[in-house]
Amino acid sequence: MNAYITATKNLLNPATLARLRGALSWQLLPKLTTAIARSLLVPLLAIALFLGLWAATAKNIQTSLGDLPGPVQVWGQAISLVQEHRTERRKADEFYARQEQRNAEKLAEDPTAEVKIRPYTGKPTFIDQIGTSLLTVATGFIIASLIAIPIGIVCGMSATLYTALNPLIQIFKPVSPLAWLPLVTMVVSALYVSDDPLFAKSFVTSAITVTLCCLWPTIINTTVGVSSVSKDLLNVSRVLRLGWFTKTMKIVLPSAIPMMFTGMRLSLGIGWMVLIAAEMLAQNPGLGKFVWDEFQNGSSNSLARIMVAVFTIGLVGFALDRGMLLLQRRVSWDKNAVLR
Repeated sequence: MNAYITATKNLLNPATLARLRGALSWQLLPKLTTAIARSLLVPLLAIALFLGLWAATAKNIQTSLGDLPGPVQVWGQAISLVQEHRTERRKADEFYARQEQRNAEKLAEDPTAEVKIRPYTGKPTFIDQIGTSLLTVATGFIIASLIAIPIGIVCGMSATLYTALNPLIQIFKPVSPLAWLPLVTMVVSALYVSDDPLFAKSFVTSAITVTLCCLWPTIINTTVGVSSVSKDLLNVSRVLRLGWFTKTMKIVLPSAIPMMFTGMRLSLGIGWMVLIAAEMLAQNPGLGKFVWDEFQNGSSNSLARIMVAVFTIGLVGFALDRGMLLLQRRVSWDKNAVLR
């Protein structure tokens, strides 16, 4: 017993613990280095290789507007677009400052005078277009989710209802947004009539088009997730005599969340692609219109600016997908799920 106590004290000795930590650190160092290289260095190497191939081949591609822009030219136009946004914001601030000064002088002369603030009507910048597109896709995606998730839940819990709705889902799912857009445009123009509309018709048209294309992946994946809930869990709910709403909230939804979020991720990605095409075709404000305007402009910087927009669209889409993954991890019961 005394020998056991002595061995334990020696093991808990700070010097011994320090040596153990050092030994473990040296053993884990190769694995840590490999993990860092795989997750950081390999992607950086791939990006560097891509940029090198792009710079080498861009000089050999001639277009009607000149050489295909390389990474340096595209980066320069990205900086230029940011500077244009800052210049436009400064002009807007100066515009409102002049109005406030004139109104203050007018009120000083006549306190009962009526003053008005006219809105700044400058051209939307590239950053403004990004914000418009994000707002539009978020609106369409949220509306689609509020419609699709309840439909998917009831379809997953009722085989009869799923059999009834499945033909409609399969018919409308492959319809292109370019087919929806003219119909949505005409319907919105006919029904959304107001002298002082809360939202612009272009915004409503784009948002509804995104909604129609976002519905189907969420409906299908939610249906599959709900119908795949363990029979044992459902039997437990029957034993406990849980009501339909309680069973749905406590058992069905937590089990179906992974598939549900898979559908929502697919819907959001489709919605982002649909929105760019809709903005380009219908000339609604946003990144799609920016690309089309630059294409029509035909200046020496147009190609580089279009490529800036292409990379921006890709990066925003990637960020939206990562955001959905993070949200899934927060609401999912499986906190050990690995983000992929």
